[in-house]
Amino acid sequence: MKIAILGYGSQGTSAVEYYKNILDDGEHEVTICDENEKLALPDGTAGKLGKDYLHDLGQFDLLIRSPSVHPQDIAEANKDVGHIFDRVTTNTNEFFRVCPTKNIIGVTGTKGKGTTSTLIAKMLEQSGHRVHLGGNIGIPPLEMLKQGILPVDWVVLELANFQLIDLKHSPFIGVCVKVVPEHLDWHHNLNEYVNAKQQLFRWQKTGDTAIYFAPDPLSTQISSVSEGRRIPYFKQPGALVENERIVIGDKVVCSVQEVALPGEHNWQNVCAAVTAVWQISQDTDALREVVKHFKGLPFRLEFIRDGGGVKYYNDSFGTTPETAKVAIQAFAQPKVIILGGSDKGVEFQELAKAVADNNVKSVITIGQMGPKIAEKLRNEGFDRIITGGNSMDEVVDQASKQAGKGDVVLLSPACASFDMFNNYQDRGEKFNRAVQALA
Repeated sequence: MKIAILGYGSQGTSAVEYYKNILDDGEHEVTICDENEKLALPDGTAGKLGKDYLHDLGQFDLLIRSPSVHPQDIAEANKDVGHIFDRVTTNTNEFFRVCPTKNIIGVTGTKGKGTTSTLIAKMLEQSGHRVHLGGNIGIPPLEMLKQGILPVDWVVLELANFQLIDLKHSPFIGVCVKVVPEHLDWHHNLNEYVNAKQQLFRWQKTGDTAIYFAPDPLSTQISSVSEGRRIPYFKQPGALVENERIVIGDKVVCSVQEVALPGEHNWQNVCAAVTAVWQISQDTDALREVVKHFKGLPFRLEFIRDGGGVKYYNDSFGTTPETAKVAIQAFAQPKVIILGGSDKGVEFQELAKAVADNNVKSVITIGQMGPKIAEKLRNEGFDRIITGGNSMDEVVDQASKQAGKGDVVLLSPACASFDMFNNYQDRGEKFNRAVQALA
C-alpha cells in the first residue's frame, strides 16, 4: 500500500509513526507531502516536498490529511483523479475507527472548548473514572492510543473545525460551546465553518447525546443535525446560573463566587461541562471540587504576576474579536489592552465598542491588523492608542508605562499570531518572559 501523509505538523508526525507501525507486511510505502522543501524526513519514508506537494496524489492508495490542509485544496490539485476523497482519511477519523472505547465525548465551538474539555476530564476523574484527554488540545488523537485505552475508559476530545470538516464519526456525547465567526481566512464562508462543526453531531444515533449552548443560535443550529437526545445548557434541563448559583435539575453544584476561573464567560464553560458529566455521574461534590480549584489553561486569561500593583494577564489564545471582548469584560478595573496580529478575515467594530464601553485606559496595537483596529477604535471616539513596536519586549514596556496601581494589563489580541510570532504559544511565552523581566 502506498500512503501519503499530507502535511507534517504534530498530527502528521503521529500519523507517520502510526501507519508505519500498523502496516508491517513490508508491502507499503509512506511518503510525506509537505510544502517545506527543507523538511528533514524520518528514516524509512519518502518525500514529496515543495509548492506542488498536493499534486499527483492519484499514485497513492491512502491519503492522510493533516488539519492544516483544506480538503478542497486536495480536490483542486487533483482534478484528474476520480473520487479522490474516497482515499482521504485523518488522524481523527482513524482514532474513532479503532478506539477501544466508545465512551467518547467530543467538544467543539469557537472559544472555550479547551477549557470545557479539560473541566469535563477533571470532573470525570474526580468522580472515579479513568480519562484520556486530547485531540486539538495537547495530544494528537493517534498518540492517545499509546495510553492503553480500555473499553471502560472515557476519552475527551477537543475538536476544531480543521479536524471536523471531513469527520465521518460522531462521539457518544457531543458538546458545542458558543460559536462566533472564525477562521474565515481558511473557510470559504461562514456556512462552511458551521457545516464543519456540524460533523461532530451528524453521525450521532438515537442513543447518543448532543449538548449545546441554548442562547447561541449557531450552537443550536450546529447541534440540530443530531439524531440523538439534544440537551441545552444555560437553560433547563442542562446546567444554568440561577440566583448566583450553578444548578442542574434540583441540585446546586456551587455558587458562582466559588468558580476559580476568571470572568462570567467561564460560567458558560462550567455549565457545559457539568451538563456533559451529569449524563455519566451526578456526584455534585466531585463537580464542585473541580470548579473550585481549576484556574484555567495556559494563555487563556492566565494570571502572570502582580508588578507594582499592576496585574498582568495572558490571553494569547484569544484570537477573535469575540474572545477579546469577553476578556475585557471579565475585569472591572481600568485596563491596558494589547490588540492586533495577523488577519483572520474578521471585523473589529463590535470589539471597538467594547473597548470604548469597558473602562479601558489605553490600547497598545501590534502587528498587521493594528492599524485597522486603531481605525475602528477612533470611529468609536476612542483615541488613547499607542503603537506597540516590533517585539513583545517593546509591547510590554509600552503597556507597563500606561498602567498604574490597581490596573490590569491584558494581552488578548483578537487576531492570529503569524505576522510577528510562530503561533499563539510563542506569542504567549514571549509575553510571559517580558512581563517577568519588568522591574
